Amino acid sequence: MTHRLGIDLGGTKIEAIIIDEQFQVIKRERVATKREEGYAAILGRIVKLAKSIIKDIHDIESPIGICTPGTIESDTGLLKNSNTVCLIGKPIQKDMERELGIPVVMENDANCFALAEATIGAAKKYNVVFGVILGTGCGGGITMLRNIHRGANRIAGEWGHHCLIPNGRECYCGNRGCTEAYISGTALEKEWFELSGERSRVTDIIDTGNYKNHPEWKENFLKNFGRGLANVIDILDPHAIVIGGGLSSIDFLYTEGKESVYKETFSKIVRTPILKNKLGDSAGVFGAAMLADIY
Repeated sequence: MTHRLGIDLGGTKIEAIIIDEQFQVIKRERVATKREEGYAAILGRIVKLAKSIIKDIHDIESPIGICTPGTIESDTGLLKNSNTVCLIGKPIQKDMERELGIPVVMENDANCFALAEATIGAAKKYNVVFGVILGTGCGGGITMLRNIHRGANRIAGEWGHHCLIPNGRECYCGNRGCTEAYISGTALEKEWFELSGERSRVTDIIDTGNYKNHPEWKENFLKNFGRGLANVIDILDPHAIVIGGGLSSIDFLYTEGKESVYKETFSKIVRTPILKNKLGDSAGVFGAAMLADIY
């Protein structure tokens, strides 16, 4: 029996798992990312974690998989579009291979999320799956027959940066009106502060019922959520959409949110289920471990 190693390089934690051929977890370890310490420290932390978890396990299938926000630019081998800024422009994949002496593949975290949920999670019954990470940012990944669809520019699924409102809010990417500038946790919390003068997390705003004091906040959230995913359905028409990230726990996304999506979609009858993830914040690391099977 062979085992697969996956590593999730997140902004706050680095998690590693080893799974067997039935996707059962054999070992799991995690450490803090400490991104304020910079690239070299993070690289050393990943290498140390990888060596620790594979100790005494001699049948690790190659390559090992790593997921992180951003993608490896195929022409240069450098990481781009990462929210851990110190990693941008760094040859992290090559550096990992040099330090570990093992082939490494790196993949966008939303793609790994979609792969895991389409293989063993909420969307395992469906052939074409759009995976959404709705949290600090607004990411997306596409799988077809449990393979990742990356696209010619390796940006397939980046619905967070299509234009939702022309000449709208500024986005960190340099454009205006991006979906991420309206329905990411960061954007929703900023809008709430502008309306109420209070700084609160999105889930706290909802759990406490405070949003009822400013009903336009929820109305805008639902409207923009609906338009954003309706655009995805109109273009991709996936068999299922599965939602992950910190905002995936919001119950009304699967009721009122779904109705808003269906209302905006270019079809009178919409059959696309909008599903809550089953793997929680472990979806990314499971997807990373699965990369050995598709490369």
